[in-house]
Amino acid sequence: MRITLRSMTIAAFLLSIISPSVVSAQESQTNYNAPGKFLINEPVIQNIRDFTDTEIVRLAIQSQNALLGDISESEILKLDQAWRGETKSDDQPLISAKLSSPLSSYLTRVQAHSIGLYTEIFVMDKNGLNVGQSNISSDYWQGDEAKFQKTYQVGPNTVFIDEPEYKDDLGLWVAQVNMSIADEDGKKIGAITTEINLNELARRKAL
Repeated sequence: MRITLRSMTIAAFLLSIISPSVVSAQESQTNYNAPGKFLINEPVIQNIRDFTDTEIVRLAIQSQNALLGDISESEILKLDQAWRGETKSDDQPLISAKLSSPLSSYLTRVQAHSIGLYTEIFVMDKNGLNVGQSNISSDYWQGDEAKFQKTYQVGPNTVFIDEPEYKDDLGLWVAQVNMSIADEDGKKIGAITTEINLNELARRKAL
């Protein structure tokens, strides 16, 4: 009977986040009501802040910002095209360089230590280009997507929780928590996306 009740509780949590009457983009810096009102709350956000507000994250972003500067859009698109091509090739110099960086190693450990809660983590610079990631992303440039436009381009300490999405390959409901990243003086320098396994989060809250 306990298993049945627990399963029903998890189902109720998931229905609450995927119901059309509840799901909407969350753009407020302090209000985390939707989507995932009962799941992605302040403690979940704070956990992400805790592993983001670290020297390794800030230094990696600042280093890439200094290296690339105000890179042109045409150069950005060339890098993004090269990345996309490498995802379909055995020769992956750009991808390998990013995945072997100290920041990527750190994010990979964070994801592993979450024990199934985080399915993907990646950090972006001021141009929306990946600085480090826990696994290979489909593209290198995020600057044309809401995860960057509704965080970094809004201001420091901005949070945007995207709509829940069902991933067929994983058989899971996920939602991306996106936030801008500031330096120690409060100046925005980049952004981070953390994809949350909503099934796992619901299971933990149901225990």
